[in-house]
Amino acid sequence: MEALLRELAPQVLGGLVRRYGQFDAAEDAVQEALLAASIQWPREGLPDNPKAWLTSIASRRLIDEFRSENSRRRREAEVTQGETTTPDIPDRDDTLDLLFLCAHPALSGPSQLALTLRAVGGLTTGEIAQAFLVPESTMAQRISRAKQLIRRSGRGFESPPEAERGERLRVVRQVLYLIFNEGYTASGGPALQRAELTAEAIRLARMLHNLLPDDAETTGLLALMLLTDARTTARTDPDGNLVPLDRQDRAQWSKEQITEGVSLVSASLGRGKLGPYQIQAAIAALHDEAPSDAETDWPQILALYEVLEKISPGPVVTLNRAVAVARAQGPLAGLAVLADLDGDARMDGNHRVEAVRAHLLERAGFRAEAQAAFVRAAKLTASAPERRYLEGKALTLLEQ
Repeated sequence: MEALLRELAPQVLGGLVRRYGQFDAAEDAVQEALLAASIQWPREGLPDNPKAWLTSIASRRLIDEFRSENSRRRREAEVTQGETTTPDIPDRDDTLDLLFLCAHPALSGPSQLALTLRAVGGLTTGEIAQAFLVPESTMAQRISRAKQLIRRSGRGFESPPEAERGERLRVVRQVLYLIFNEGYTASGGPALQRAELTAEAIRLARMLHNLLPDDAETTGLLALMLLTDARTTARTDPDGNLVPLDRQDRAQWSKEQITEGVSLVSASLGRGKLGPYQIQAAIAALHDEAPSDAETDWPQILALYEVLEKISPGPVVTLNRAVAVARAQGPLAGLAVLADLDGDARMDGNHRVEAVRAHLLERAGFRAEAQAAFVRAAKLTASAPERRYLEGKALTLLEQ
């Protein structure tokens, strides 16, 4: 039922916004409808048309709100004229239109991401706050302001003008990838991954690809998700403990997803301007197609990271390049690249810098320094499986 509600929520919200034009009020109404469904459906069974049921409940909630505010009397007359129990909202999936609305040009980049994660991705305000490394109260205010800005802008639910489409599409891709990453490696909590979020991100990316089949970066994004998600089963042991990439049982990787992902990335390369998702998908394909960790083509992966850093520089790319340098040229060379991130405020509090440092120090033979780095990394992560893994590595080095 949770998966069904996650799938239907953005569709219902998109339909309500299309009809009534009040994003913030519509989202509140949809949340109430979802709560009602979570209480009634387990007791009474699924309705024949769950989407229509949610739409009807949310619409009645909206109409009640319109009627309760004197300042909206004229809107009430327009909205409720001829209103029936089941509103006349076309039965279509408005999720992509909702994605473009959340990538509204009046919003800042972080607000676009946060609002989309809330309205379309279904993440809680707390989960989004963890993803952005800000207090939950700050994120709640950011989302509220974003909804108010959309309302004040007066922009409707129509497709964005051609001049804005490219930038909106870039934000939409970024949002979907952030949803996927939150699912693939949860920012906090007892589980390493949240399969419902990765599945939702892949569903939306596939929908976007079907809408824009000739867009190479969208194709690359879908390929990247599939090639990464293909390793999911092998990432944890039966007790839920993290298994690093170099120790995973590759027989558990999804051959179906790898085949589809490789086909997609191959089709995307050479079609127009090369983008970061295509490059990352090509890197993921090299990992997935290697028979073993020892047979991975690290020089080629390093070359791709060097291209990626030129067209889309950032601290996370540098961090990944440090790993590739270490595997291709030795751990000391990797540590030299990692030193470029020292003092970078964008990575403050990010446990992955210390985790990579610890692994490279261990490979270089600096056990005491590696042990201390593993301890620092364990203290920084909010993920229980990652913390257990890092603490285990530190304890092993301490006992040696």
